[in-house]
Amino acid sequence: MTNYLDFEKPLAEIEGKAEELRAMARANEDMDVEDEAGALDRKAEAMLRDLYKDLTPWRKCQVARHPDRPHCRDYIEALFTEYTPLAGDRNFADDHAVMGGLARLNDRPVMVIGHEKGNDTKSRIERNFGMARPEGYRKAIRLMEMADKFGLPVVTLVDTPGAYPGKGAEERGQSEAIARATEKCLQIGVPLVSVIIGEGGSGGAVAFATANRLAMLQHSIYSVISPEGCASILWKDAEKMREAAEALRLTAQDLMKLGVADRVIDEPLGGAHRGREATIAAVGKAIAGMLADLDGKDREALIRHRRDKFLNIGSKGLAA
Repeated sequence: MTNYLDFEKPLAEIEGKAEELRAMARANEDMDVEDEAGALDRKAEAMLRDLYKDLTPWRKCQVARHPDRPHCRDYIEALFTEYTPLAGDRNFADDHAVMGGLARLNDRPVMVIGHEKGNDTKSRIERNFGMARPEGYRKAIRLMEMADKFGLPVVTLVDTPGAYPGKGAEERGQSEAIARATEKCLQIGVPLVSVIIGEGGSGGAVAFATANRLAMLQHSIYSVISPEGCASILWKDAEKMREAAEALRLTAQDLMKLGVADRVIDEPLGGAHRGREATIAAVGKAIAGMLADLDGKDREALIRHRRDKFLNIGSKGLAA
């Protein structure tokens, strides 16, 4: 069953009517409804094109959060072979919001790390909705250190509303763990490429995305704070999230202009959830291309490139 976003309600009515006609035809073989259903399909496709022709930043936020978008686990299962998950931070526990392990991408050994939100109620609770605790970031640090030791490129898949803000996480050093993970991203002497596959929220995303190359899906977002959080702080009203989303410049297109993102990966019409296989294939192609761009660079060049990239952010585009 398709999950429709608020602004897709007119589309839901048309597609629902087409499905009702086909259901009636399945129940009565003498009925021929294909012409009427086909006309509704064409009308729905035209409406879908119109809706997604020029999405506002807030609507992009909604698409980025769509529960049916492919998640980290889907990308790992489809793109990587011989995936061997590695668990735990060797200090406190294993954080199920963070997946990571050894794998092969097009037969090339890599270390893959990412946030996993889950795809149903049970798995979302288990994965804490993709919000990592300190042990998740410390696990990522451990895996990056292992990759550095054995000369393996690191691929990160970012999809989180932000780091978990609970009392226990703060007691175990949430901000310190995020800072250490960001520092480790800057220190490792192997290629590090990152893809924002949904939400890139706050320091929880930066800790994985401080990379040599950063790609964003067309309708993904990447921001220091959620629009709702920003609106609550600036206007004392979370309902101002539309204005906040506009001001934050959190879309992939704006972040390309700012020099934060290096490439935008096109999504199928209607978002990644309407074309999961095509989206996953496009992400795989982008990751392979970004790794190829970094081939031949030695350890010092990779570290210097990463450092210079982040020092130069803000020197061009909308913020210049």
